[in-house]
Amino acid sequence: MTDPYALAAEAATALTTRFGVERIDHAYVLGSGWSAAADDLGELLGSCELADLPGFSAPVVAGHGGQLRLVRTATGATAAVLTGRTHLYEGRGPAAVVHGVRTAAAAGASVVVLTNGCGGLRPEWPAGTPVLVRDHLNLTGQTPLVGARFIDLTDAYSPRLRELAKSVSSGIGEGVYAQFPGPQYETPAEVKMAKTLGADLVGMSTTVETIAAREAGLEVLAISLVTNAAAGISPHPLSHEEVVQAGRDAGPLLRRLLSGIAGVL
Repeated sequence: MTDPYALAAEAATALTTRFGVERIDHAYVLGSGWSAAADDLGELLGSCELADLPGFSAPVVAGHGGQLRLVRTATGATAAVLTGRTHLYEGRGPAAVVHGVRTAAAAGASVVVLTNGCGGLRPEWPAGTPVLVRDHLNLTGQTPLVGARFIDLTDAYSPRLRELAKSVSSGIGEGVYAQFPGPQYETPAEVKMAKTLGADLVGMSTTVETIAAREAGLEVLAISLVTNAAAGISPHPLSHEEVVQAGRDAGPLLRRLLSGIAGVL
């Protein structure tokens, strides 16, 4: 079995060698609806298909990008922008899901910004609303950690980075994100359960990546885009097309938000 940490180190070396940089400073993982934001994060230094780097695979879902872009941000930082991710429901295991953040850490990054599209549980956050993640519920039953790797998750989502994001978008809210394994959407009863447990947002990514990022010492900022009201709250059946369209509609807002954050990181 391939050592996932060695594979991440191999991918990091391939990344830095390919683009002729010593290291990267930041990483951005762009989830459902967020890919258009890649265009405004900084000066493009180069790009490649994620699948061209060791350990990465091509995306399997429509609306999920499949590129890695290297950019120079307004602050002079070198940032890797992943326009796609692997999900647990693809059946490749947690190590494949967190390979991107482990590669970023191995390449020298100190900060990762994780984004996702999600279902909203609060009526004041309609579709198209970005929300900062302040804490999470990992309801997948899976972890990227194997063995006695005891990681403190008290401040899994950096208070410093959340305050920085609020300085860019003063009205942005915060919430608790619950990750389900997918690929089926949550039932109304599951949404009710998550809400009872304290969730404000539900989705199929991010928490497992956050665990790996914190193990690697990365500061984590996570931002959810509410793409629809969750099951039992929405009067309409859920669909992936709705998620993709909500991302398109919110594109200009997401570009301003992420470019603003990149401009102060």
